[in-house]
Amino acid sequence: MQDDQRLRKPAMLNGLRHRCPNCGEGRLFTSYLKVAPACEVCGQSFAQQRADDGPAYFTILVMCHIAGFMLHFMIVYSDFGPMATALMISAVVLVGSLAMLPRVKGIMIGWQWADRLHGF
Repeated sequence: MQDDQRLRKPAMLNGLRHRCPNCGEGRLFTSYLKVAPACEVCGQSFAQQRADDGPAYFTILVMCHIAGFMLHFMIVYSDFGPMATALMISAVVLVGSLAMLPRVKGIMIGWQWADRLHGF
């Protein structure tokens, strides 16, 4: 492998794990969604990342599909009332969205780093 070649899959998997796409050791986030200024291990700057609204769009896309399938199966195959159905689906979507959002953001930052987008 050449020194200037960056592999997309390992970088995206490191992002999924909230780790630096370059070294895989340093933390990518300082809090829930706040990206660290740079990796504390290798010094890779994350100032160039432009994940912006992309992670939110992908998270909404996936979670709305899950909610739609849940709604269908709960109405057809369960005896829950409308309020119980709405509360259960809302709880699943809320927890799923909160769990998924930082992982998707990490994946997008890893992809941007691997493809040298936005000055990486």
